[in-house]
Formats: sequence, structure tokens, C-alpha cells
Amino acid sequence: MSTPAASVDRYEVTLNTPRGPVTTSLDVPVQLVPITAIVPLARQLGERVAKEEVQAGTQRGATISCKDGCAACCRMMIPLSPPEAFALREHVQSLPETDQARYAKRIEEAKAALGQAGLLNPLTELAYSSTLRSDAELDSLNRAYYALKLPCPFLEQERCGIYEHRPSACRELLVTSPANLCENFAENPVEALPVSIRVSTVLGMLWADVTGTVPRLIPLPLAVSWAERHEAEQRRTWKAGELLDHVLDKVWRLLSQAMGEQKC
Repeated sequence: MSTPAASVDRYEVTLNTPRGPVTTSLDVPVQLVPITAIVPLARQLGERVAKEEVQAGTQRGATISCKDGCAACCRMMIPLSPPEAFALREHVQSLPETDQARYAKRIEEAKAALGQAGLLNPLTELAYSSTLRSDAELDSLNRAYYALKLPCPFLEQERCGIYEHRPSACRELLVTSPANLCENFAENPVEALPVSIRVSTVLGMLWADVTGTVPRLIPLPLAVSWAERHEAEQRRTWKAGELLDHVLDKVWRLLSQAMGEQKC
């Protein structure tokens, strides 16, 4: 006997972006939901806006260099918001035990490498701190992390092993400069399409709103363990429509900021 599909409300959302207005439809559950339910909706909004940037870039003659098997960016520090960390843990738990064990081993290996490089403690402080970090501090951590060329624990023969469930930050980096320049992001003049909405930032601000904490970004190697330590919070539920309202408020604010910067 099949389980009835959950009831949803369809929202027509229009966003004023630097490339003009875009409209998309979102199917939003009517019942109480965990915070992970908002992750695919937020990503849908981000990808809809990104599509306009791709089209605008194509019209200017730009070509997306990112191809299957190109994984230079999979050595960067990938930040996840708390809702994305919960969603990642859920996905990993849904995998066969052999896959779970393989990824768990790689995560521990990544932590060990970060520990040897003196980065594990500052990254842990970043994930669990109750205070915001400055852009300068984050830039320093990003550069130190990238210098290690540490592969993502979910990288499988230079391809993402969790592609459909990859973090938003991975989805948003679309490079238009020659692919060979990506071998050294720190030194080469790598060019990427503009990103008007960073979904991890939106979801981080959402989490801060609904929990009364600070916006938080969690480095990928720490995301699963962070989610495990906050399992009780993952089980909390909210009205899906109210979560979407929070997301849209953050999206509109970021888009207004991006359009203001474009006019300057």
C-alpha cells in the first residue's frame, strides 16, 4: 500500500536580480517540518538565479569551464550552514553501510591531516563559536586550507560521490577562465560568474533567526560530527511556510545588496 503524498502549497516567487526579474514555483509542505526540508527549496531559488547569470555570461561570450572530472575546487574549504550539515548527515545515513564506513574513514583522515597542519582547532572554533569571525580571519583560514590541497572526503576518482546532495557552495562556483588555471586558485587569475545569492549564507542566517544564535558556517570535514552533536535540534519542527518567509527575506536582502553594488 503506497503512502499518500504530503500536502503542499505552491508558491510563485518572483525575485528581482541583477539580470532582471525571475520567477519560479516552489512546492512547500503544509505540515510542520524539520529544518532540512527548506534546504532543497533554498537551493532551487539559488539555482534559478544562477541560471540567469549563466545565460548572461553566455551572451557575453563566456563559456563555463567546469566539466565532469574537474575537481580542483574540491580541495577548497567548503562551508555548510547548519541546515545543510543536517541534510548531509541524513544523506550519509541513507547510504549502504560500506559507503558510510568509507566516508567516515575519509572524514577522520581529513581531520587528522588538518590537525597535523594546525588547522583543526581553528576550524572547530569556527564551527562551534558563538561569535562571528571577521572576513580577514575567514580568508586566512581559506588560504591555509587550500594550501594543503586536501581532497574532499566525498571525492571519488575526481568525481563527487554525493553530487545530487553536494553543498550549495559547490554548486555556486562556475568558472569561465581556462580550466588549467584552477590548479592554483590562490595565484592564478581565475574568473567565475557572479553569485547574487549564496545559499549557505541564507540558510545560516535562517538558522540564526529560528534558534536565536549567530549565523554559522561549518567546514565540510566537521559537518557530520557537528550535526550529530546537535541531533536534538535537528528533530525540531517548524511551519514550512514560515521557514520559507525567513529564506525569502534573506534572499531579497542579498539581491538588493547585489543590485546596489552593481550600480556603484
